[in-house]
Amino acid sequence: MSQPTPTPVTTALPRGVIILVGMAAAVVTVAGVKAVSGIIGPVFLALMLAVAADPLRTWATRRGLPRWAGTILALVVVYVGLLALCGSLVIALARFAALVPEYQAELGRVLADVQDLLNKFGVGDTQVATMLSDFDLSKVGSVIGSILGAILSLATNIGFVIALVLFICLDADPFVRHLERVRPDRTAFTDAMESFAKGTRRYLVVSTAFGLVVAVIDTTVLWAMGVPAALLWGLLAFITNYIPNIGFILGLIPPAVLALLEGGPGLMLGVIAAYCVINVVIQSIIQPKLVGDAVGISASITFLSLVVWAWILGPLGAVLAVPLTLLVKTLFVDVDPNARWVSGLIGAPLDPRNQPPEEPEAEGAAG
Repeated sequence: MSQPTPTPVTTALPRGVIILVGMAAAVVTVAGVKAVSGIIGPVFLALMLAVAADPLRTWATRRGLPRWAGTILALVVVYVGLLALCGSLVIALARFAALVPEYQAELGRVLADVQDLLNKFGVGDTQVATMLSDFDLSKVGSVIGSILGAILSLATNIGFVIALVLFICLDADPFVRHLERVRPDRTAFTDAMESFAKGTRRYLVVSTAFGLVVAVIDTTVLWAMGVPAALLWGLLAFITNYIPNIGFILGLIPPAVLALLEGGPGLMLGVIAAYCVINVVIQSIIQPKLVGDAVGISASITFLSLVVWAWILGPLGAVLAVPLTLLVKTLFVDVDPNARWVSGLIGAPLDPRNQPPEEPEAEGAAG
């Protein structure tokens, strides 16, 4: 028996009009999210942390512990990890602000060498003095101090995140049980939400594993080169590893500056070269490939998501770029059987479990 001819899909509006209306709706949505980024960013961070810690709650429940005990375990792990990361970032910046002013004499020698080099290329003393007049390490300390003040001013947002994580973890168990009840009627939605949760956890696991590897290698290399506070800059490399593609650049700045002041341009170039060899290969080539394979997003989409979400939500958007892209993919692609072909365009292989069921006529013909 021949296969039935597919019925063409007809719409009341031309496809071009539908695309334009969809693009206009996307622009309005993005503008709205950007306008309330101070609220949306912490909400997404709390959601990601709760999703990451949910397996601890499930593990405790399967071991016979009460549900409240599993919730408390998940909350403790989230709170300890969040405070440890924020505290480490503050300590690293404070240490950098304390170390840099001690090298004022070394900076003077470096600037003198730069002035001599520029003079050899025909640049006049007046022009050189004008160019180098703004290089003052006390200004660097004040800039770092203002950054620390901005971070400390985020305590209100951290408190909001902590409270929101509490409520999300408390609602996690009823939400999961509700998903199981509606699974027969909303299979696509429940499968998509599970895929989002698993993809977020895979991303965090891969990023954490690579962050530890990069931190150990960077710390060892910096210590061997004699850069001050090598362990601290390794910890900073671990934290910035959660920012896709460009995170290592942020972690490179403090050790490169200290290397310049400690050992001159040669040591600074050595640190930059080491970071480029280690971090570019691991964080910008290997890690994006493994992250893409783990969560179903290509390296190019990962980089674009970094740019877009950083523009919408600020620095927090850069950290949450991949989970936020996974959430958008879940809500607009995975839940719609007719839109799942888009997954192949953004790097995700089509999951056979998420394919639309075969038509009864086709099954009968096969039989």
